[in-house]
Amino acid sequence: MKKLALLFLAALSLNAATPVDPSQVAPDIDKRLARFQKVEMPFSFAGMSARERRVVDEMIAACRDLEDVYWRQNDPDDIALYNNLARAADPKLQAARRYLWLNGSHYDLLNHNEPFIGSEPMPPGRSLLPKGVSRDEIEAYVAAHPAEKKAIYDEHSVVEATSRSPLKLKATPYHVKYRHWLEAAAGHLRNAAAASDDKAFANYLRMRAKALLTDDYYASDLAWVRLKDPKFDLIFAPYETYLDDLLGVKTSYGASVLVRNESESKKLAVFQKYVPDIQDALPLAAEDRPSKKGLASPMEVMDAPFRAGDLRHGYQAAADNLPNDPRIHEKVGSKMIFFKNFTDARVNYVILPLAKYIMRVDQAAQASGEGYLAAVMMHEISHGLGPAFARKGGQHVDIREAIGPAYSGLEEAKADVTGMFGLKWLVDRGALPKERLEEYYASYVAGIFRTVRFGTAEAHGRAEMMEFNFLAEKGAIVREASGRYGIDYAKMPDALSALAKELLDIEATGDRARAESWFNRYEKMPAELRAALDAATNVPVDIDPLVPFHEGVQ
Repeated sequence: MKKLALLFLAALSLNAATPVDPSQVAPDIDKRLARFQKVEMPFSFAGMSARERRVVDEMIAACRDLEDVYWRQNDPDDIALYNNLARAADPKLQAARRYLWLNGSHYDLLNHNEPFIGSEPMPPGRSLLPKGVSRDEIEAYVAAHPAEKKAIYDEHSVVEATSRSPLKLKATPYHVKYRHWLEAAAGHLRNAAAASDDKAFANYLRMRAKALLTDDYYASDLAWVRLKDPKFDLIFAPYETYLDDLLGVKTSYGASVLVRNESESKKLAVFQKYVPDIQDALPLAAEDRPSKKGLASPMEVMDAPFRAGDLRHGYQAAADNLPNDPRIHEKVGSKMIFFKNFTDARVNYVILPLAKYIMRVDQAAQASGEGYLAAVMMHEISHGLGPAFARKGGQHVDIREAIGPAYSGLEEAKADVTGMFGLKWLVDRGALPKERLEEYYASYVAGIFRTVRFGTAEAHGRAEMMEFNFLAEKGAIVREASGRYGIDYAKMPDALSALAKELLDIEATGDRARAESWFNRYEKMPAELRAALDAATNVPVDIDPLVPFHEGVQ
């Protein structure tokens, strides 16, 4: 084991003339790569003016800069490894390089974060927190050095251990640590703003360029949420905490260039209209569900021709609800973005084929692309619903900090089940057709079978494994004698409502122990479900999007 680890460390510092040893690569690398369906993501500049093309080109260039930062947040040694493997002739090493790109590191993000090159386990704080330092040690350190707590727990800082005995921690802001790449990205955003004919969008780009160099995203987030039906849009910030399994607070950079799908965007009106009413109807105490009345709930259906950072690697998101800042939620709401090209690929290549293997035949036939999109829409809306802060010790505290590493899975589960609660609410009030409710439930359950294949190390996989087990306990999902899974439609509403109440209350109280206990109880995959999923090995786990623009990392 020690010898293999040393060989791996040597490979990470190889010069251009030194080959990588194939023995360091997982023997099943070809099978792992085959779990991903290659999908062309076409994009055309047809109908765009020269200025609009410049806007898109500059945004893509800025995304490449964030890509370079993301790898350094994850594991900077993997950059040399990835680029070194470009010279490999061995098919096994070529497969390893593509898999390295899919994951943005040498850890398999959709298979329990296992290393597929070398054998060293993934550090829970990646490169954002000091390796070998536990959460308990950090918490004890800040208790002894309270003046340093704000900097150490800042979502936009890298923490390093300058001394191990005694422990001494140092926090460096992102805008200092990654300044070289952030300055380049900011320059591209300013160039895109200069070329844009949309004054509001250009203003947002300039504000976001400034935010990159200060780590203060508040003003630019406000401007972003207030954009009105832009033709082009851009996700561009460190928003999600998926890389931080130690404290659950450190954010990683993600980016996506977006082009409006006008016809699909118009279909969102019914969902947008009722957001405040769904918030008021949640099974949660009134003081924990601040009113959404009068707040913006912009929703966009967009095609994403280029993505970077945590939006490109591992789990391929079909939608997003951003920003995550509760101050923005209270003041103006949040923005829901649906990636139409990614949703279509997920449904056609993964969800519907898998449903035919796992679910009762008649119910698998009820699952649909439109039903799944409705569930995804409500999921994203529900990220902005529920409590804005946790109540602890008579004070409002950030839910992410209160819950810790379990937060990502908890929040994904809350959005799932609160979203399905919201769909039933819309059906009950005639806003959506009553006859489609079973379609929505079937599509949601079909999506669960897709996502649990990621394993519980991935936030969405952990969330939906817990959801499956809870719904099975309540009899809403049943394994039939045939080995297929059926849905008891009559039991789904009460089961989902009960689960929504539990998860919303955990967030409202910021009860870390309760969250961890809940997942420990419900996150294990039953053996019979594992066997059923293993029988569907010809259905891909996720997609490998092939874009018409150069991708890489430097």
